[in-house]
Parts: sequence; structure tokens; C-alpha cells
Amino acid sequence: MLKHRYSAAIRSGDLLFVSGQVGSREDGTPEPDFQQQVRLAFDNLHATLAAAGCTFDDIIDVTSFHTDPEKQFEDIMTVKNEIFSAPPYPTWTAVGVTWLAGFDFEIKVIARIPEL
Repeated sequence: MLKHRYSAAIRSGDLLFVSGQVGSREDGTPEPDFQQQVRLAFDNLHATLAAAGCTFDDIIDVTSFHTDPEKQFEDIMTVKNEIFSAPPYPTWTAVGVTWLAGFDFEIKVIARIPEL
């Protein structure tokens, strides 16, 4: 991230703002299987949240970016429903885009950092 001059996440008060996470393989290239790409994006998100002491349960707002929302909807919902299986659910805004640097899905979130 230093190369591109941005942070994976920034804490502000009791909130954690997480930059967009994508479904990259270990070598940094996009995972070609779309549902697996979504799962890897959530895995990367999980690792970023965990580094700040958060879990998926702490997420309050989600913004996701999709290159073909209609075609991808079912796969995204499958993964989303596994991760957010019970209320309260975070707010969620899905945005259709034309370019994600070779990826087809990106997710950014705001989470509330738990009190210690």
C-alpha cells in the first residue's frame, strides 16, 4: 500500500474505515472464479478487521463495487448470506462500475471498534 500511498484501514475515534478489498490470489492477481474472488475479498477484509480487533459483526456500513451486478448478484448474495447470517445487518450500498483493475468485485466497510 505504501507504493500507492493509501492505508488498508484508518481508525477515527471508535470507527475503523477499511479501504476496498479485492479477491486476489497469493501472487496478487485476480482470482478468475467469481464466487471465489468474492470469498477471497471477504477473507482479506476479515484479516484487515482482525488486525484492528474487529470482526464481521462490528461492520456497520458496506459499499461494494461490481463490474456486472445483474450477472454477479446470485454469487454475491450466496457469500453475503454466509457471512451476515443474522441481524443486525450492516447498511449496504452496491455500485456498478466498469473497471476494478482486473477484478470484478471490491468491498469497503466502516466498522465500530469494540470497547476493550
